[in-house]
Amino acid sequence: ADLRKFSDGEIFVELKENVRGTDVFLIQPTCTPVNDHLMELVIMVDALRRASARRITAVVPYYGYARQDRKDEPRVSISSKLMADLITVAGANKIITMDLHADQIQGFFNIPVDHLYASYVFWPYIQQHMDLKNLVWISPDLGGTKRIKSYAEAAGYDAFNIMYKNRLLDTPNKVKEMKMIGESPAGKDVAILDDVADTLDTLCMAARLLKKEGAKSVRAFVSHPVLSDKPDEDTAYEKLLKSPIDELVVTDSIPLFKKDHPKIKVASIAEMFATAIYKNETNESISELYKF
Repeated sequence: ADLRKFSDGEIFVELKENVRGTDVFLIQPTCTPVNDHLMELVIMVDALRRASARRITAVVPYYGYARQDRKDEPRVSISSKLMADLITVAGANKIITMDLHADQIQGFFNIPVDHLYASYVFWPYIQQHMDLKNLVWISPDLGGTKRIKSYAEAAGYDAFNIMYKNRLLDTPNKVKEMKMIGESPAGKDVAILDDVADTLDTLCMAARLLKKEGAKSVRAFVSHPVLSDKPDEDTAYEKLLKSPIDELVVTDSIPLFKKDHPKIKVASIAEMFATAIYKNETNESISELYKF
């Protein structure tokens, strides 16, 4: 496809091959710049539909705008629902994505959604690199309770910790204070599981608290490494370098701007998505891709 912009920033898409009657898998994470990538996605889906593609599957490893999944304040948008409507109206027949910020987003679509999980790559990494007998499992917020519970149970634990964070209501991405609920991490290795790391403020604050409480090591596992920057602050990569986080393990759902960071390890999801695409094309079950 030929994808370019007009001088005013509008996106232009032209398909260079015949797609009439074919099954098309369009791979496009909606990462930074989010708005450009979202418009590219829906315009390309529309172009494929108008070119008479038989079936269009939008493969969106990172689904942007997912953090606005409910109306929790007056006069705010449920933008994750709006994004689902845009993709559907554009002409997509199916969505393949991973670790949505909230499971209920699947219900925002009126088309099938294959919702994959990073546990497919994180769990083998944890088994290989961490001592399962000396672990404390931690969710950095209440929303990740289900996720951390699954990992803890898979490792044979019946308990896990939760971080309670008090946010500044008038400042996005800013946590005022954080407290831990659960067992002491003293002398133990800690695994923090989260779906999105944006400015890294939450993870860095959690790691400082854990090390203060005597944690032996702190590893964070994050499905979507947004790693954005805020004006007048260190970049997310600089914050990580200065933080007590020993290792940040991420997937490649979003391209990393700094691939040689000494604290970042990448667990690739390419094989998982390739298998999902193949099994969709051959109408096979994808249940083998679900670890938990």
